[in-house]
Amino acid sequence: MTLAIAFPNIDPVIFSYGPITVRWYALSYIAGLLLGIKYIGTFISKPPHAMDKKDADDLLIWLTLGVILGGRLGYVGFYNIDFYIANPITIFKVWEGGMSFHGGLLGVAGAIILYCRQRQLKILAVGDAVACAAPIGLFFGRIANFINGELFGRVSDVPWSMIFPHGGASSRHPSQLYEAGLEGFFLFIILFILSRQEVFRLRLGFLSGVFMIGYACSRGFVEFFREPDSHIGFLYSNFTMGQALSVPLLMLGVYLISSSKKLEDSS
Repeated sequence: MTLAIAFPNIDPVIFSYGPITVRWYALSYIAGLLLGIKYIGTFISKPPHAMDKKDADDLLIWLTLGVILGGRLGYVGFYNIDFYIANPITIFKVWEGGMSFHGGLLGVAGAIILYCRQRQLKILAVGDAVACAAPIGLFFGRIANFINGELFGRVSDVPWSMIFPHGGASSRHPSQLYEAGLEGFFLFIILFILSRQEVFRLRLGFLSGVFMIGYACSRGFVEFFREPDSHIGFLYSNFTMGQALSVPLLMLGVYLISSSKKLEDSS
């Protein structure tokens, strides 16, 4: 008999009052964005001083729109386009789940570019600041996935496997916690250590590249333990959609690192 850790069964809804419902999923986005902006405020106090505090505070709205619109549209386009074409009204039901990191990244990148052009800021400098804060949001987001009992792992008999409410009777990898540890905590520590060195902060685009490579490698690794989306399955052999979307991200990260230049040499 396979032993499994009991799933904590935390209610996804924190509280409800009349028509108002507050969920852990929404709280994770709020916490990630607010703590991320606070961390960006610390980051920009050091060279290359990507922006001032007012610019950073104003950036919050742009990042929020980028995350929500990009994440939702990315999920619709990358993961379930046929369903949403047939049921377009459900695109707006974000509270039911269905967000894509890769789509959110595209949304945030677009928001940064538009914001920097409006404020005449250096895109790569602002991008580096946001990249160093991004793992905070990823950590909270994956914890919320775990609380919701979604995006669980493949069937496993490891001692820390769990039986998830929507995962059948078999025990599974708690892959959400793997991602929280790798994409969130571990990647944050790596970027924090590197960002403490001025030589890396002044190479505009370097930290963004490290984030992209770190996320792509973390996601690609955890996908071997995560159950693929039931309506997609494996794309080829054991290769999943999450891994496929991480390949161009990895390549872009390598390009950003290899092409990064010291601030005094960049234009």
